[in-house]
Amino acid sequence: MDILGLIKSKKAVVGVIGLGYVGLPLAKTFAKKGFKVIGFDSDRAKIEALLQGKSYIKHIPATTIQDMLSLGFEPTDNFARLSECDCVLICVPTPLTGHREPDMTYVENSCKVISQNLRKGQLIVLESTTYPGTTEEVVRPILESSGLQAGKDFFVGYSPEREDPGNERYETSTIPKVVGADDPYTLELLTALYGQVVVKVVPVSSSKVAEATKILENTFRAVNIALVNELKMVFSEMGIDVWEVIDAASTKPFGFMRFNPGPGLGGHCIPIDPFYLSWKAKEFDMPCRFIEMAGEINTFMPHYVVLRTMEAFSVRGMGLKDAKILLIGLAYKKNVDDCRESPSFKLIELFERFGSKVMFHDPYVLKIPVTREYPHLAGRESVALEFARDADAVVIATDHDCIDYDALLKDARLIVDTRGVYKGAIGKVIKA
Repeated sequence: MDILGLIKSKKAVVGVIGLGYVGLPLAKTFAKKGFKVIGFDSDRAKIEALLQGKSYIKHIPATTIQDMLSLGFEPTDNFARLSECDCVLICVPTPLTGHREPDMTYVENSCKVISQNLRKGQLIVLESTTYPGTTEEVVRPILESSGLQAGKDFFVGYSPEREDPGNERYETSTIPKVVGADDPYTLELLTALYGQVVVKVVPVSSSKVAEATKILENTFRAVNIALVNELKMVFSEMGIDVWEVIDAASTKPFGFMRFNPGPGLGGHCIPIDPFYLSWKAKEFDMPCRFIEMAGEINTFMPHYVVLRTMEAFSVRGMGLKDAKILLIGLAYKKNVDDCRESPSFKLIELFERFGSKVMFHDPYVLKIPVTREYPHLAGRESVALEFARDADAVVIATDHDCIDYDALLKDARLIVDTRGVYKGAIGKVIKA
């Protein structure tokens, strides 16, 4: 039976490389729809946890992992088993370098290990967010180093992930899936594969168009968040509460979409992906002024929060040196344990640069994990919310719903609210 027949009959074995916030939900979706799924990850600790029916992602319960195992899901760090898979989906990180250039190491390494185990008839799909041209210019040549030819011996395409961790309204199977390939048959394979597991498949004319679609989605958000972040600073000088303005504007039933300001951008997509396009555009001598300006504004926001805290301390005859700061929230957004690219890390670094002593409270992130940019913070543990009584300032960086904000208001001496938790003018609350 050929690859298309295997897909349509659900006899195709699906391999997922990268069992993180994107790969694990994707593996779950295929397993629940009746496919045999093999999950690959180089992190042995993750593999051991999954084999024991445990989850390392808070919004994915252990019972989900146990259900996956009962359906035949096999997590492994043995990449030689890629040869067993008919379809291989690549869901690995695509971070930026220190110079805001794409770091394709994870994608390249994944493709190299696939090429070592590649066989005729396989379908390879990149899901990691990247710049237009990656599938054609990076993925395909590495895979073809095996001696096999794309479009003839094996098939390669692109389908951008659209995960939103913690979103209770949408999950992988209920989000339309864009697919793109550079030949009609591969596009047919992609459409058939994802059509078995998601509510709607949206085929586009090429892998570049699919890659650009994901970049547009995240650039749209980055630019609009930068806009409200800038307005937050402008309106603050005017004595206007930006959250009250946004609440009022949101009553318009057309022509307006709500975006909320914050202490900066977090997550693996919005702070990173627009710069992939900006970097690629330089190849064509095309500047991306909106992207660069939005990046500057969003990157400045942690500094703005620290400056607002300094101003509040100054009025009280205090300084940041030796001040006790309690940071509420390490996750990049509320109600999740995902702290990738979280602005809270930058806030900790900035406050401590001025000599402050920083603690954090986050019921979703009990210990700071090892990160690429802030390895020196790894291992710090969340403290009890009652530490607010001893803090000189409480900085709300993430507005988890489970936080007792009334108790916090009662106990804290000063609150720096970056998320608009408190409405109206309250003496001890500074909006930042």
